[in-house]
Amino acid sequence: MKKRTLLSAAMTAIFAAGCGGGHGDSGTPSSTNAHAWMNTSLEPTQRTALLLAAMTPDQKISQLTGTPGVVPEIPSCYGARHITGIPALQIPTLRVTNGPVGVGQNDCVSPDLPGLPLASLSSPASAKATALPSGMAVAASFDTAVAGQFGDVIGRESRNLALHVLEGPGMNLARNPTLGRNFEYFGEDPILSGTMGVAEIKAIQSHGVIAMAKHLVANEQETNRMTINENIDDKTLHELYMVPFEMAVKDGGVASVMCSYNSVNGYSMCENKHILTDVLRGQWGFTGYVQSDFFAAHSTANTMLAGLDNEMPGIDVAPLTAWWTPAKINAALTAGQIRQSDIDTALGRRYTQMFRLGIFDRPVTQTAIDQAGDGAIARAIGEQSAVLLKNANNLLPFDAKSIRSVALIGQAAYASKAVSGCCGGSSDVIPLYTVTPLEGVQSTLKQLGSSATANLTVVADDNSNLAAAVAAAKQADVVIVLAGTIAEEGADRTSIGLSNNQDAIVTAVAAANPRTAVVMKDNASALMPWIDQVPAVLETWFPGQEDGNIMAGLVFGVVNPSGKLPVTFPKNAGDWPAKTPAQYPGVTVNGVPTVTYSEGLQIGYRWYDAQNVKPLFAFGHGLSYTSFALSSLRVSPLASDGTKPITVQVDVQNNGRVAGAEVPQVYLSLPAGLGQPPKRLVGFQKVQLAPGEKKTVQITIDPNAASHALGTWDTASQQWKTASGQYQVQVGDASDNLTLSSSLSIGN
Repeated sequence: MKKRTLLSAAMTAIFAAGCGGGHGDSGTPSSTNAHAWMNTSLEPTQRTALLLAAMTPDQKISQLTGTPGVVPEIPSCYGARHITGIPALQIPTLRVTNGPVGVGQNDCVSPDLPGLPLASLSSPASAKATALPSGMAVAASFDTAVAGQFGDVIGRESRNLALHVLEGPGMNLARNPTLGRNFEYFGEDPILSGTMGVAEIKAIQSHGVIAMAKHLVANEQETNRMTINENIDDKTLHELYMVPFEMAVKDGGVASVMCSYNSVNGYSMCENKHILTDVLRGQWGFTGYVQSDFFAAHSTANTMLAGLDNEMPGIDVAPLTAWWTPAKINAALTAGQIRQSDIDTALGRRYTQMFRLGIFDRPVTQTAIDQAGDGAIARAIGEQSAVLLKNANNLLPFDAKSIRSVALIGQAAYASKAVSGCCGGSSDVIPLYTVTPLEGVQSTLKQLGSSATANLTVVADDNSNLAAAVAAAKQADVVIVLAGTIAEEGADRTSIGLSNNQDAIVTAVAAANPRTAVVMKDNASALMPWIDQVPAVLETWFPGQEDGNIMAGLVFGVVNPSGKLPVTFPKNAGDWPAKTPAQYPGVTVNGVPTVTYSEGLQIGYRWYDAQNVKPLFAFGHGLSYTSFALSSLRVSPLASDGTKPITVQVDVQNNGRVAGAEVPQVYLSLPAGLGQPPKRLVGFQKVQLAPGEKKTVQITIDPNAASHALGTWDTASQQWKTASGQYQVQVGDASDNLTLSSSLSIGN
């Protein structure tokens, strides 16, 4: 991992920790509360208006930004992720947590921890929670039910820990495969990302916890993220990078949105009035509030007038600056730069969501996490998310009862521990427990009644003991090589190749034992120069605390893998669009690091299609221990005026001997002359099938949906439009294996 060159050591830790970056119950209506806004029979907007009318100007200003310190309601918790409440007004302390892959760095460390308040933002002593599989893994499930389970655990555990705001889901796109935070997001396709994000948001907010879609917008690199300006044309912004956020607002009812560190088209995102006000609120109808990424605000009046409502974390310790301090807010008021009504608007947006989700109406108290129950869900999520990339001659699953020995081989980062997010930042969940690969294999073998032995050989990071690993492979009946790529917030990867020459491990071990399966644990895509030398490869992403159980259950066939790739795996380094310095990592323009999204709409599989570049594994690819057949495509109607939903039906049959799940994927090719990539994903549905079973899957293409499946963005009119002409509907089990097609005519 390359060094972060722009931040001091102290700031590095802070910024790495800082980016986080349905209706809950509203409690029992009370007739004894003294304050009118505590009447739960009133609408949230009414309660908000009553509260604001009762507050003094100083009280309002104190509520605009974070206030590090001991949480009054929980004196054992010190945090720098909360806004201290006002007991006299029955305003509770609002507690915020990171959370794109589980309840991460949150608002509770010991008040005696050295280095406060800054140390509280990244301390491994933070409260523990379930370390779930990564966001990329959830996307790979291609299953909204899995995304709902993911959000359910996060929302429930936030409530257990008396947290109110969950900074997630992350909804940026995998424009660049080396992005250090790809694992937090949902892949390269906007509709897949938005669909999974909506399911997660609804689940989180069903527990009365505010979900926060982040990072609006175009936070697709960590390199120079604090200072980078990104030039992105309006059409590309709307058709790709803003679609997931629009879906989060319109379909998910997300209560909050986070503005990102980067600038877009010359405006810092927390000062980007066009996006935060004209688009987010004007075009999309967002009624929630906007929080800054930690230390992402760069002004007082300009941010508030642009549409920022809450600055976090409120720490003002040089060289870090808090811009919404009482002194600065009062100075802006005195100078006439902002008005009291602007403050009321900002607070009102947040209070409305707090009332809506019942935060005013329940005590700030902690309860025990269901460690076993949530751990079982984490395991199930990981099992549904793994992607079987290759399985020559049906090497997998291994037959536990016919083998005598299993060799597990790999470097320590992948072979001796459960892999989650790494090294600080929003992905750091302090796990309640972990299951190592060896523990998982031993437990699974026992469960299956096998007497086979399992042994682990940890290869040194310099491969100095590779000979020992080769010897272990030769002596074993079957081999599992554990490899991958670690990534983190605050830094991009220098390559998607395996670090520490892990390629040599795979090559040597596979040569020593032909019954070798490689289990990958990845940020996103990875290079596999050895792919022709190994018979089986299983991608498990960052599996989280249940790592060993997830891997073993899949390898030994307790579970049939059913995941699909949410990102394209390139065959060669550089086989992706953003590869010139101007596209990534950027060039200096007038003293400002600048990136230009000159590839436009061609990212991910869209670029591979347009450039006719063959990937190693295509977007949507994923094998199974059984086989499926898709047939009988029906599209209705075949001619439309472009305003009504179109239904796509396809029959799916399991032709194998074991139960499994398939994901029919629907892609749409738009009429020629629109400047569009060859095709776009417009729908998908996972279906579970017993051996021999056939089901009909129906997927709807709704031109009025927030995903704009049929639409293209017209910059001049600032509207979505559906062009007349011939569309091609294509259905298959991967973006490069579309076996069924039908024409669709759209006209006025």
